Amino acid sequence: MAEEEEEQRALVSEGYPFQVLVLQESEPFEPSYIVGHVASAPKEQNLTTLFNDGENSQGLKNDFVRNILWTFEDIHMLVGSNMPIFGGGRYPAVSLRLRDNNKPINVLTGIDYWLDNLICNVPELVMCFHVNGIVQKYEMIKTEEIPNLENSNFSTKVIKDIAQNILSFLKSNCTKEGHTYWLFKASGSDIVKLYDLTTLCEETEDKYQNPFTMPVAILLYKVACNMMVKKNQNKKHYGTIRTLLLNCVKLLDKGRHPQIIASANYMLSELFQLDEPKKEESSDSPLNENSDESYSEEEEEEELPDSDDNGAYGTRSAPSEDSKAVAIIKSVGELSVPEKYKSIHQIRPSCAFPVCHDIEERCRMVLSYVLEGLKSVDSSIKKESDLPAADPNTPIPLKYEDESTRGGPEGLEKQMALFLDKMGSLQKGNYSSQSGMIPGSWQHKMKLQLILKSSKAYYVLSDAAMSLQKYGRALRYIKLALQSHDTYCCLCTNMLSEVLLFLSQYLTLCGDIQLMLAQNANNRAAHLEEFNYQTKEDQEILHSLHRESSCQGFAWATDLSTDLESQLSVSCKCYEAANEILQFSDLKSQNPGHYVQVLKRMGNVRNEIGVFYMNQAAALQSERVVSKSVSAAEQHLWKKSFSCFEKGIHNFESIDDATNAALLLCNTGRLMRICAQAHCGAGDEFKREFSPEEGLYYNKAVDYYLKALRSLGAREIHPTVWDSVNWELSTTYFTMATLQQDYAPLSRKAQEQIEKEVSEAMMKSLKYCDVDSVSARQPLCQYRAATIHHRLASMYHSCLRNQVGDEHLRKQHRVLADLHYSKAVKLFQLLTDAPCELLRVQLERVAFAEFQMTSQNSNVGKLKTLSGALDIMVRTKHAFHLIKKELMEELDQPKSDETAPAADSSPSLNREEVIKLLSIFESRLSFLLLQSIKLLSSTKKKTSNTEEDGVLKTNKHIYSQLLRATANRSATLLERIDVVGHLLDQLARSSGGSGGGALQ
Repeated sequence: MAEEEEEQRALVSEGYPFQVLVLQESEPFEPSYIVGHVASAPKEQNLTTLFNDGENSQGLKNDFVRNILWTFEDIHMLVGSNMPIFGGGRYPAVSLRLRDNNKPINVLTGIDYWLDNLICNVPELVMCFHVNGIVQKYEMIKTEEIPNLENSNFSTKVIKDIAQNILSFLKSNCTKEGHTYWLFKASGSDIVKLYDLTTLCEETEDKYQNPFTMPVAILLYKVACNMMVKKNQNKKHYGTIRTLLLNCVKLLDKGRHPQIIASANYMLSELFQLDEPKKEESSDSPLNENSDESYSEEEEEEELPDSDDNGAYGTRSAPSEDSKAVAIIKSVGELSVPEKYKSIHQIRPSCAFPVCHDIEERCRMVLSYVLEGLKSVDSSIKKESDLPAADPNTPIPLKYEDESTRGGPEGLEKQMALFLDKMGSLQKGNYSSQSGMIPGSWQHKMKLQLILKSSKAYYVLSDAAMSLQKYGRALRYIKLALQSHDTYCCLCTNMLSEVLLFLSQYLTLCGDIQLMLAQNANNRAAHLEEFNYQTKEDQEILHSLHRESSCQGFAWATDLSTDLESQLSVSCKCYEAANEILQFSDLKSQNPGHYVQVLKRMGNVRNEIGVFYMNQAAALQSERVVSKSVSAAEQHLWKKSFSCFEKGIHNFESIDDATNAALLLCNTGRLMRICAQAHCGAGDEFKREFSPEEGLYYNKAVDYYLKALRSLGAREIHPTVWDSVNWELSTTYFTMATLQQDYAPLSRKAQEQIEKEVSEAMMKSLKYCDVDSVSARQPLCQYRAATIHHRLASMYHSCLRNQVGDEHLRKQHRVLADLHYSKAVKLFQLLTDAPCELLRVQLERVAFAEFQMTSQNSNVGKLKTLSGALDIMVRTKHAFHLIKKELMEELDQPKSDETAPAADSSPSLNREEVIKLLSIFESRLSFLLLQSIKLLSSTKKKTSNTEEDGVLKTNKHIYSQLLRATANRSATLLERIDVVGHLLDQLARSSGGSGGGALQ
């Protein structure tokens, strides 16, 4: 047994380099997981193609037939094996060994065979015995029977203890990822030493004197490549991939291996998904697991090994010169003691992925890796001084800009044409690079990938800033994204449809930003400051981009203008360019959602531009004093506004957006009304007539409003828009009827025709004026309807006064006037802020009754009419009550708040109008009372009637009070209203029992 143990101890008697890479400890790998080569790369990366040329390929050579991640106890090892494995039929996997029949198998040979089969997971061993090369026999031995062979007996438990102790020793000391370690035992020596070659070689002038640096770096890179293939399937390995790549980059020299460094940095940037939903930033995300254990080199450097009972780490009191780089096993015999070197140092359980608290931090990490990759690529390309001389036949572009190419829609049109020509040339595969990169080289492929990644990162940053309403910052980021994309376009030999879609999305976001900047002009200084700020990282990336192109392809879209019209025009051109790009490669049908969004935004910004020009035209109209005719500038603005509305309507109709199409049709109707208003001042004010041009434009407005209603179809589709269009249509009819009534075109039309047109327009206005639906606009509708009835009643009243002859027509006008007066009164009584209008209508009704009384001959008929008129007077008490209430509020206002008027109250009362109406009311009441007294007195002489006597007495009393009140010139307005109210109360009590009220 002692001899057997002696042979077992000899396991570590030979010195050999031992490379250890701690990959993962929480989840064991399958033994069959081969990482010797990259079987396939992700489609989006083509990692294996990056090494077809340029980099010396001997560093990537694999010296083993197979590489296996082998799990032993709780430790995972990467081991290489050259053992040939055969198989077929009933024996799927066997190992074959040649053995001299005259020499028995010793313990060390048996252990070697057993471990090879165990590591490679081979169940059987075939022994081929020979004598001087002549085969004698074959023998099949199961792997688990190898420890029991004759002359080769060994205890698997002892082997496991030795292996466990060695591996635990390694686990406790091999704690630096990416470092190369050498486990060595000199011949005849009982001491085993573990050297940290990476640390020992750090002090040398050239770290590549360490022969293991390059192989370890390549190993780290290849393992990371393999894990990247399945990175989307298990995000828990992101931290491991990142650590592998960071250590790979740390080991390699930037000047000697730019290709691998650039590729590693690109893979690092790929680990940060820029298109993931924001919810993945929550604590449940696998990216944020072990957030408290994030990778830190400083922490690992501080964790120096402590001494233990076995002296495996040396002593603190007297550390040797190489105590940080050498660990010692004092006696080989200790290795057979179970758990003698049990690990007490906990190695970090996983390489945690860094926690990104927000989108900006994630994008910034991506850009940092992109920048490092770009630096590696640029350093491998010829220096600027080595570039070929300029072509004498090619003109050098000067740094000036033609004024015609900047500002205003005309300049934008030219730049848009150049842009579309460029996009067309990209479809044909044109290529241009200023740095002299060869198309198809690894530099060319890698720089394309890195530039595209940077454009995506800047796009996400811009979108995040947009959501925070930081529009200046958003424009800066989208400018960088478009500059990156412009460089990509210059380098790309075959533009993919996916990249074109990215460009369409970038331009759409740029249009959104320009539109928001136009709508937030009051904070322009802050936006400008954000736009001009630039980090050092952004400057370096931009410098790398400028090595390939001028980056000016999208300058027309990303300038921060201070002119509102320019900003709106740029926004529109961005959307138009995004839409044009969607026409390439049939992207429109492949991305219908994005296409709809682009057209919606285009229609919206065209509406904004149309409204802008329309408001400018209205401002010019209001300033026009001297010139009575419409100016050419106004007409030009009308045309531009109308063109924008028309194109916007077409955009919305092409995507079946009926609601927005209706809104633009409504705005077009409003433009037509402005055009009509501009023609109203063309004539002399005293000879003013409703002109044919006004009628033409008002009728056009009506047509557009009706189209808007037809576009909506029914109120249920969008009640708010439907009600708004109805209101505008009612307003148009009302305005047209009012102008025809107030400025009747008697020089062109007969009075009867005008009255008919006015009546028809008023009735159509009523049709689209909804007084019943409860809404914020209901009081306005009620006021509008009351005003229409009032105007119609006044018109029929006037016709009745001026008409002579046709008794049937006079009767019809009398009935219509009375009907509309009644409806007007009912509607005005529903309102609390129109007491003057209510009082005026009632006074007109009294005048109408007086006019009727003049045509009556009998006293009985006149008394009845007078009684009805007095009843109307009584009903005016509600109007006086409202007037008094408003006057009291005005008196109380200074006491409660002297500095601020009642801004939230109804419009202030027109005192002059109240005084005028009150004077008319007093005179008409006095007249009616006097006429009533006269008629009742004459009737009393003929007949005796107690009821009439009481009315006569009351009327005399009220009349006398009224005369005394009107004679008092010193009475205030409130006092006069109080007197009138008191008299109306008496009149109401008097007529309450007489039953004389005929009119309502």
